[in-house]
Amino acid sequence: MKKLLGLLCLSFIALHSLGQSHRDGNIAIIPEPVSLTQKEGEFTLPKRVIIETSTSPEMKQVITTLRQRFSVPTGSKVVILGSSPTATIKLILNKKADEALGKEGYNLAVTPKGIFIKANGPVGLFYGVQTLVQLFPKEIVSEKYEANIKWVSPCVEITDYPRFKWRGLMFDVSRHFFTKAEVEEYIDNMAKYKFNLLHMHLTDDEGWRIEIKSLPRLTTVGAYNVKKVGYFGSFTPPGPDEPRDYGGFYTQNDIREIVKYAKDRFVDILPEIDVPGHSLAAVVAYPELSCTPGADKYQVRSGEHFMNFTKEGIKAGIDNTLCPANEKVYDFLDKVLTEVAQLFPFGYIHMGGDECAKNFWEQSDAVKALMQKEGLKTQEEVQSYFEKRVEKIVESKGKKFLGWDEILEGGLAPDAIVMSWRGMKGGIQAAKMGHEVVMSPTTFAYLDYMNGDPAIEPRVYSTLRLSKAYQFDPAPDSVDSKLIIGGQANLWTEQVYNVRHLEYMTWPRALAIAEAVWSPKSVRDFDDFFSRVEKHFDRFDEAEIKYAPSVYDPIFTAKTSTDTTKIEVELATEVKGLDIRYTFDNSFPDQFYPKYTAPLLIPTDAAMLRVITYKGDKPVGRMITLTVDELKKRAIRKRNYPNNDD
Repeated sequence: MKKLLGLLCLSFIALHSLGQSHRDGNIAIIPEPVSLTQKEGEFTLPKRVIIETSTSPEMKQVITTLRQRFSVPTGSKVVILGSSPTATIKLILNKKADEALGKEGYNLAVTPKGIFIKANGPVGLFYGVQTLVQLFPKEIVSEKYEANIKWVSPCVEITDYPRFKWRGLMFDVSRHFFTKAEVEEYIDNMAKYKFNLLHMHLTDDEGWRIEIKSLPRLTTVGAYNVKKVGYFGSFTPPGPDEPRDYGGFYTQNDIREIVKYAKDRFVDILPEIDVPGHSLAAVVAYPELSCTPGADKYQVRSGEHFMNFTKEGIKAGIDNTLCPANEKVYDFLDKVLTEVAQLFPFGYIHMGGDECAKNFWEQSDAVKALMQKEGLKTQEEVQSYFEKRVEKIVESKGKKFLGWDEILEGGLAPDAIVMSWRGMKGGIQAAKMGHEVVMSPTTFAYLDYMNGDPAIEPRVYSTLRLSKAYQFDPAPDSVDSKLIIGGQANLWTEQVYNVRHLEYMTWPRALAIAEAVWSPKSVRDFDDFFSRVEKHFDRFDEAEIKYAPSVYDPIFTAKTSTDTTKIEVELATEVKGLDIRYTFDNSFPDQFYPKYTAPLLIPTDAAMLRVITYKGDKPVGRMITLTVDELKKRAIRKRNYPNNDD
């Protein structure tokens, strides 16, 4: 009996340790592998690196990645051979599939004498290579030769495979156009962290970004607006003489090249055609698609205000919707989707469905007639009628229909997949109805939100800190996890004008999402995660990729003190091990200034609070200044809305 109990205990310990990492602080892999064990010794990269591998076409990018990383920065010569008893790195495709690894998993062993990566297919080897690169010094990501670096890796054994099959980032190329080369660069960076899905938001009020040959005005007219700089949504309306030459679109050849580029890196591309709302660019190109007289006078939006979001619903100042009662709309979408389906081999097409302002539908005689004919009682049911017809068009092209969670309202199309963005609620509801779900909630996964305090970030209406993004769990306990096919982060680009800011908004929060959709739930720990993130900051620096350092900046909470005549300020840090130095005397604090230890009462005549964070004697946060007037405003908001953290 004691022997049996001992075996049971050992079994429990083995199960409990699965997914736990055994490593020193120099190993910083993101996303965290299922299982990692550090062994004695280290591997030193030789001057002549022999890679034993199949040279089949699907192995091209795996080989290319190895060749670039282990030759350009290191100066080593890389040789590719089909077989070699002295191989430095062996890429091994399993003759008999290892069911535990699945399609995308891998085994990686680094020994003092060589490196072995095994997988069931090329994608697993590709991900094994991405992990291997992270084991070497940060200079391995450099695009130039790096002298005087000791090119060593710790010896490890890793078993790894993803938690979810859908691991995505959404890139809005409509609000601001990004070139083909910029999209491909984004694909390169996401593939390093084992994302396998790029969701391209191709159409919106600000521009139609994909060539549709049967409908040329979508791009000759719909792809351009007036260039504005400042806070999107508050721009003055463009004048009649301002040139409409800002924007662009992807030709069909561009799309084919982007799709091929992504496929080589084992990334699928999900196209989104956003309808029936967010369709102003289409309406401007083809005014007959609107329910509203005068649509022929509309112009593609340049960022001026025209949408009002109220408790009563969304109201639009001009009609940016397609008319659900107009048969021409369905003919139009059939043409669009015929060409889109041919360009994108991925099995899904996203048809938007979000934020559809229905105030113009309410005034439309055609929509009223449709409601009477079809027995529709609400405008939500009108949109449901539209979505069900669009689903049939999508399915006629051999694709699956996917939309934002508004498609639940008024009745869900029979086989629709729901992308839940307004929190997790819509996804939970859809899963309980038996529909597949992709979770992408604002709560955890909206990368267009501010990284930190609005005192220093470009102002957006909400904040998503790294620690909050790391709490993302796509599969809540209340639903059948088999219906949650994965998750993604969304980057809307209203306030993102260029690639450097695109990077700033993506990293490091996308690292948190990568771990949420790849790593086992049991291995996730924020303190451990951030210790690895800091090492990836060094890699981003080396690769000249911008990232947000906001995680080092303090968190401010202002509130009225107990006697209500003073303002009290609480300061906190998002990560451990930081000191906050502060001053109220208008000077610039450093490590010799007072250290925050308890809530601060603002002195009577103070004009500003200025703070900075230190790790030891090194500044890590940015200098932040908050005026006393701003702190008072925040205290009033906190008093009136105690549960609002934004």
